[in-house]
Amino acid sequence: MNIGIRLHDTAGANLAEHLSAARAQGFTCVHLALGKLIPGFSMAKAPELLTDELAAQVKAELERNGQTCVLLGCYLNLCSPDMADHEKTVEIYKAHLRFAKKIGALLVGTETGAPNTTYSTCPECYTEEALQLFIDRVTPVVRYAEEVGQLFAIEPVIRHIVSTPKRCERVLKAVNSPNLKVILDAVNLLSEDNVHDAKAIILDGVQRLGKDVSLLHMKDFVPYAEERGQQLRATVDNTDTFSNLVSCACGMGDMDYAPLCALAKERDIPMTLENTNPGNAVAAREHLEKIGAKL
Repeated sequence: MNIGIRLHDTAGANLAEHLSAARAQGFTCVHLALGKLIPGFSMAKAPELLTDELAAQVKAELERNGQTCVLLGCYLNLCSPDMADHEKTVEIYKAHLRFAKKIGALLVGTETGAPNTTYSTCPECYTEEALQLFIDRVTPVVRYAEEVGQLFAIEPVIRHIVSTPKRCERVLKAVNSPNLKVILDAVNLLSEDNVHDAKAIILDGVQRLGKDVSLLHMKDFVPYAEERGQQLRATVDNTDTFSNLVSCACGMGDMDYAPLCALAKERDIPMTLENTNPGNAVAAREHLEKIGAKL
């Protein structure tokens, strides 16, 4: 399996050091979030900062360390009601699509936003109107991806507009583009309210979206309400409390990875680890490799 890592979770003070650390820990691909890797990089100024010179430098560092970029992150809100802000956001996405092409990245990826200026979960996220708004807003970005020959991927998250595999499936059908793909992060489909159905929800995601999944984000979860969840949050670096779940490194919680690893092996889909730190990243990778070896 092709297992990589969210690069800013590795040790280092700059891009070169982070890539060297990823290579040393046995990873073969990376998720780049430039604002967390390049000192002084501002997402707001991305259209002017994502130059040919920077692309050449990033590509050279990737090649020097034997890494491929499977995801160039651009996690901005496409559904803000502030149209001036929205127009700037679209230009940032376009700049990332051009830059991704130059560095040989597989995907530019995004989550799916909220219909407000604060990117906050609200009841309106789950409405039909919000879903149609996202479809209307993402379609021009995907058409631009088609123009530049780059893949664009959306990541369903339970607290955002595209909150379920079914809603994601509807977006794929509505936009109808070979350049629109899916990042499947199974933990992001779960919450305290539905975690008892985790296996069924994950299988639904694999069945509905599997043919369009181009990247798997891999992490684990423990319910925060349980004592072990609170202990984990208190004692382990780089955990997140997400929808009353503690998301953590693979192998530390309750996730059943078999359907995800099977999908990865069947379609040769890369995966990148999340919520790791330099002390547990190798163990998380090895945990997935052991599961994959049994399939």
